[in-house]
Amino acid sequence: MPHRKLNRARRQGFTLMEVLLVLVILVVLMGFAVPSLLGSKKKADIDAARTQIGLFRTSLEKYHLDMNGFPATEQGLDALVEKPGDLEEEQATNWSGPYITTNSKEAPKDPWGHKYFYENPPTHGSGEYPDIWSSGPDGKDGSEDDIVNWSKEEEGK
Repeated sequence: MPHRKLNRARRQGFTLMEVLLVLVILVVLMGFAVPSLLGSKKKADIDAARTQIGLFRTSLEKYHLDMNGFPATEQGLDALVEKPGDLEEEQATNWSGPYITTNSKEAPKDPWGHKYFYENPPTHGSGEYPDIWSSGPDGKDGSEDDIVNWSKEEEGK
């Protein structure tokens, strides 16, 4: 009888080997899951930047209707948030913004925390709308991962 009580006492907890085996299994599963999640985050940020650029275009159309033109490059996208100080008196009365609502007096930044680039008149592609782009995940303007509002095929022509 004493032998049976001793066996029960030993079997109440997990052995070190069992705990290590469970940890190894969890690490292997995380090895598969984490890269997948990181890839999803990058894609979501790129989609968010594309959406934001589309929203800028809509806001620029409203601005164009009121002001009879798009903001100059120097005014940038901030002209959609706060009335530019360099407007002529007649134009200043036409401004009926803000065309974008933000918590600051600046246009929203891209998902990586950088300002969007803006150029009017446009120099890329062949459109009538100003150029708007984000430097993308790497933060370097002119790199392969830039998110733009023009067709990159048009740019090469």
